[in-house]
Amino acid sequence: MPFRPFQNELGLRVFERICNSCWGEWLKLQQQLINHYGLQVREPQAKEFLYAQLEGFLFKAGEAKEG
Repeated sequence: MPFRPFQNELGLRVFERICNSCWGEWLKLQQQLINHYGLQVREPQAKEFLYAQLEGFLFKAGEAKEG
């Protein structure tokens, strides 16, 4: 990836381990999740939910949370 998407540990992991193609797939899924659940991305709960989904999608770390 040409950039670090978040300034946290998860953003660093994504930057170091994820290709542009996989990141693009995540962005598509993220938009679907935002629309489906009507998430307000500035709310902390929405961010936590999306981070958990991202981690499950890109790293298969446990089960992704159901919101």
